[in-house]
Amino acid sequence: MAEREPSSTLADFVFTTPLRVRWAEVDMQGIVFNPHYLTYADVAMTEYMRAVGFPYPDALLPFGADIFAVNANVDFRSSARFDDELTLAVRTQRFGRTSMLFRIAVFRGEALLCDVRNTYVCATPKEQTPVPVPAAFVDAVMAWERVAPER
Repeated sequence: MAEREPSSTLADFVFTTPLRVRWAEVDMQGIVFNPHYLTYADVAMTEYMRAVGFPYPDALLPFGADIFAVNANVDFRSSARFDDELTLAVRTQRFGRTSMLFRIAVFRGEALLCDVRNTYVCATPKEQTPVPVPAAFVDAVMAWERVAPER
């Protein structure tokens, strides 16, 4: 079994956004149903893109690019419950030539509930042919993040 990366802490992130667990997101055990954490990651990504000055989905289009999810990995640590006030945190962990790895963490207070790693590929919107990550986006993220993403 592969070793896990170190767990995220709130101090790892510049960007956070709140989310309250809704009744429709819990299962019969009274905890958030696992797939909803990927929805939380998507909500967090949308707000992160807006915060760095590239509101999704339109901001990358002038560069002939859009982003497409190609991998998602979720490490569950603890469960959220109905009406919990959560903090969603996002940072860019790595830039490749055409791809980006984002670290998204879900916290209740300081407690890490799950760590999500989503990889997106930049590609043309219609043909979905990979293209380089726009330099303007890389520059905006590099100026935003406290810890520079790997390159």
